[in-house]
Amino acid sequence: MAELFDVAFAASEEAPSRDALAAAMAACDVLVPTVTDELDADLIAAAPDRLKLIASFGAGVDHIDLKAARTRGILVTNTPGVLTEDTADMTIALIVSVVRRLAEGEKLVRAGHWSGWSPCFMLGHRLSGKTMGIIGMGRIGQAVARRARAFGLSVRYHNRRRLPEVVEQETSAIYSADLDEMLADVDIVSIHCPHTPETHHLLGRERLELIGAQGYLINIARGEIVEEAALIDALENGAIAGAGLDVFEHEPAIDRRLLALQNVVLLPHMGSATVEARSATGTKVIANIRAWVDGHRPPDQVIEGWA
Repeated sequence: MAELFDVAFAASEEAPSRDALAAAMAACDVLVPTVTDELDADLIAAAPDRLKLIASFGAGVDHIDLKAARTRGILVTNTPGVLTEDTADMTIALIVSVVRRLAEGEKLVRAGHWSGWSPCFMLGHRLSGKTMGIIGMGRIGQAVARRARAFGLSVRYHNRRRLPEVVEQETSAIYSADLDEMLADVDIVSIHCPHTPETHHLLGRERLELIGAQGYLINIARGEIVEEAALIDALENGAIAGAGLDVFEHEPAIDRRLLALQNVVLLPHMGSATVEARSATGTKVIANIRAWVDGHRPPDQVIEGWA
């Protein structure tokens, strides 16, 4: 990026303050934020006219007020596609870890509390023969479905629109138009939809109860899609069997009650954290900026209501 443009870099990877963001927006033609940089309507409205492009480093854009950006004539781009395989890999890793109790076992060994093998020790559940329900069947959801087949899982999915028949055949996934019906009929629920006003707390108390005492929840999308307080209650009282979480409603803050639970695996938002994914993300950011500088429409321009 520095070879192509006059660039000012942040001093560290820590999320900048609101004032620092405002100062950056006032001093550039193009802003490159990450998912932790909240660009709300007031910040965007206060930006000078010289700011013309927000080239976000990442696929999600729920940290950017798209309506405010459109009103100001500011283009927004993201980096779809480059995180798909890594995020799908991590989804499967979370499923195996939760259902087979890998994290519990690892902690037990490290604490020196393992006294040897016994027939009923650390019993989890077999994956083969179970049914998985995917919420959001975009690139990542489809990649998860393909991996799920290798573990003997049957796949159902809920999406705003049904996928073409050729995609359903390729992923061996069955469409569920009714989300509640799907939740009540699967063993594992995995979330892969974007966070929007429509999906905020999509899984609240009543829907979490539909998953059932033998069901598991995996969330590697956005924490706000799940009503976290209701999820904690469900985990504590056995309304669901367990959860694998890479994202949280108020991250990086983690509810202390989650930390105390043994039936949940907690990860620090690392689903796409590979060298390859970060490099490809940066390449896409540069490609979007270069296209805009050259007078072309950026290849990954986001429009309001994209989700």
